[in-house]
Amino acid sequence: MPVLPALEELLPERGLRPGAVVSVTGGGTVLLLALAAAATSAGTWCGAVGFEGLGLLAAAELGVDLRRLVVVEAPRERQVEVALALADGVGVLLLRGAAPSAPLRERLARVTRRSGCAVVVAGEWPGARVQLRVESRVWSGLGAGRGRLRARRMVVVAGGRGAAARERRVGLWLPDEQGAIRTAEAPVVVSGAPVRPMASGRGALVVV
Repeated sequence: MPVLPALEELLPERGLRPGAVVSVTGGGTVLLLALAAAATSAGTWCGAVGFEGLGLLAAAELGVDLRRLVVVEAPRERQVEVALALADGVGVLLLRGAAPSAPLRERLARVTRRSGCAVVVAGEWPGARVQLRVESRVWSGLGAGRGRLRARRMVVVAGGRGAAARERRVGLWLPDEQGAIRTAEAPVVVSGAPVRPMASGRGALVVV
């Protein structure tokens, strides 16, 4: 499944592999939605389970085609059942919540391999082929106590199993001041602490 060009470096096949799981930790839902954006724009249906109160406007601004997005609010005890049903009919499945038991994970894996559905999970998922961890999030746009948040800069650490085992650090604007999603230079690490350059012109970067 295609992803936005800025996100290709996070994934070993430069896209979402059907039947495989990508886990995302430390970054809320923004990175998950961004990973689904290109696929929905190309005509692929996306299902989201466990995202009560999902901001549809924010999803649209990230590039998600809302005409191809199915959001299902289900009780926690039925989320796996709903996910299994959706996996047979969508190309990308977004999940949030505690990982189910090993037998249920294996059952979901069989369904997604058969249907060709790629799975992106918010949180830990044992056995995930690709593991993405948001290492830092920095907003820019605020000046001396006033202004607007205009851009968000992230550093994502990508790893996993097999072809994804080589760890990579990728800097992203998600989004930049023009609303675009693009790559950014990852911060230099000195003595274990990232050094973040200060923004010029519009004020300092603010960590949230």
